[in-house]
Amino acid sequence: QVQLVESGGGLVQAGDSLRLSCTASGLSFSTYNMGWFRQAPGKEREFVAVISSTGGTRYYADSVKGRFAISRDNAKNTVYLQMDSLKPEDTAVYYCAQGRVGYITALKTSYDSWGQGTQVTVSS
Repeated sequence: QVQLVESGGGLVQAGDSLRLSCTASGLSFSTYNMGWFRQAPGKEREFVAVISSTGGTRYYADSVKGRFAISRDNAKNTVYLQMDSLKPEDTAVYYCAQGRVGYITALKTSYDSWGQGTQVTVSS
């Protein structure tokens, strides 16, 4: 049974930074691409970033490019999302998700397991 547990969310001011973590269990973590998504109140869940199984390939949503950085530590079964220069529009629940072997994508329907989410609130 795959479990993904996010942590690191909180309430910050615009311009601040946060680092989210997602620790996985129940899967061969280093095999899978991993993604971060977010969902703001009243909006669809949207893609934020994805990292390949080895960490060699990373893609970002245009809205976070240059401010957010995804990384992973396969020895710790953990994927991270470093968020800098946060804006009020980054306020959302952030989810990590297990992607598929050899298929890197921003499509949320192509992710098989999800964490419970962690709230990020950015005040102006």
